[in-house]
Amino acid sequence: MPLRARTEIARRLRRDAMDVEKILWRALRERVVPWKFRRQHPIGRRIADFACPARKLVIELDGGQHGERMEADHRRNAEIARYGYRVIRFWNNEVLDNLDGVLETMRLALEAPPPHPTSPPPGAERRRFSLDAADPDVNADRPAARPKGPPP
Repeated sequence: MPLRARTEIARRLRRDAMDVEKILWRALRERVVPWKFRRQHPIGRRIADFACPARKLVIELDGGQHGERMEADHRRNAEIARYGYRVIRFWNNEVLDNLDGVLETMRLALEAPPPHPTSPPPGAERRRFSLDAADPDVNADRPAARPKGPPP
């Protein structure tokens, strides 16, 4: 999706925000937490409900329809994680019934260090390399080291 189209969609989503989004946004704007958040923030092909780029944290609010869309939410989380963000999801009724608890959960997540930029997203496997050239299983697809000295 072109950048301009994503920006227009994000603007429309901000303009047509649900009441629960307005409640959380108001709490964040009053600086209940000291970090700056953006609302309806584009990340890759996705638009996050709320994002704190400085701490690489995304907050998603889910209504009843998300109970049936768990697989889609999982794919969305994985895509956002590829950009180095952690994703926390709250049900709309959690924000309405327990705003202080939601904000405390967010504060704790914000105080945790953001993921290392080179860390793979959760669930990704790291490749293991061995410095021991005699370990054929580990180094099977790794190119052989060239001998030191002047080029041939």
